[in-house]
Amino acid sequence: MHITVDRTRCQGHALCSMSDPEMFPLDDLGYSALEPAEVAEADEARVRLIISACPERALSATES
Repeated sequence: MHITVDRTRCQGHALCSMSDPEMFPLDDLGYSALEPAEVAEADEARVRLIISACPERALSATES
């Protein structure tokens, strides 16, 4: 699974980073600093839950 962030949608709620700060880092202003990344199969279900919690729908996942 491949994850990305639409920086034009991110409003800095930081729910993703609160759930997993290593996978979903924030920049100095509190917005997502996520770089496109591959997610290990073992983490996919957890990451999908985090993505679904984004109130702005700024995070997305595609199958690799």
